[in-house]
Amino acid sequence: MSDFIKLPVVRDICVDYLVTVHYFEYSKDFQFDTEEHDFWELVYMDKGEGTVLSDGVRYSLRQGELFIHKPGESHASIANGVVAPNMVIVSFGCESPVMDFFKENQRLTVNDIERSIISELIRESQRTFSTPLGDPYTKGLELAEDAPIGGVQTVVNLLEQLLIRLYRRLNANEKDVRLHSSVRLRVENEIVQRIIDYMRANIGNGLTFTQVCHFSAQSSTTLKTMFKAATGLGVMEYYRLLKIDEAKRMMREGSRNITQIADRLGYTSVHYFSRHFKQVTGMNASEYLLSIQAK
Repeated sequence: MSDFIKLPVVRDICVDYLVTVHYFEYSKDFQFDTEEHDFWELVYMDKGEGTVLSDGVRYSLRQGELFIHKPGESHASIANGVVAPNMVIVSFGCESPVMDFFKENQRLTVNDIERSIISELIRESQRTFSTPLGDPYTKGLELAEDAPIGGVQTVVNLLEQLLIRLYRRLNANEKDVRLHSSVRLRVENEIVQRIIDYMRANIGNGLTFTQVCHFSAQSSTTLKTMFKAATGLGVMEYYRLLKIDEAKRMMREGSRNITQIADRLGYTSVHYFSRHFKQVTGMNASEYLLSIQAK
């Protein structure tokens, strides 16, 4: 007879159910209707900036910031009329007592690890659910026919991990906060972030991989490996997606027409821009404009 001891698993934060997972690309003047419900809602500003209403109080939310609406709270999300924001919204049920912490600490700034968890949560949701993540009027989630095994469980696990990390990092009474990433990982993430900032600063130019390598002071092999590990994408693939994100932002803000946008982003022709836009988004630029107006 062995003397092994079985340790029960205590789940300090346990998500009981999901309601919605959204990734919105709002127009600069979008305003969501005020609502109230009996579950939690997490709002993360992925790009741009906007405003959230919480029981009548306005809070500005900038890129990299997060707001948690508690159950029973009257709330809404509003664009500021200047910048077209990209927002992640996850609504869920959780009765864990630890969640009381977030009733008093609602507006938070996320770190690199937490940002990566949010990104993976969205990617897993896109694989798992057939419900369009960009539809602001959905009231529930439907599984995709080819949903991966453990998809819903993975989304929930990522959400629980995010909440646990936020609690540990921000709760002043937490005694066992530990460093979860190595110095090497932190340095590599900083290099990748500098590269992304460099790409954004040169969004209208025709950057080459060689130029990015020279800027990063890394070998081509090291750069490819490092960048792929941090973002899940190749260097130039990421740069091209940044161009399309910027194009969508300008279209949502209505500051330029399609020809001007193509020129601003360094495309040699509107035709090439339109073809690339459709490759990335699945629709041409004029269809995207119509979808924004419909929303």
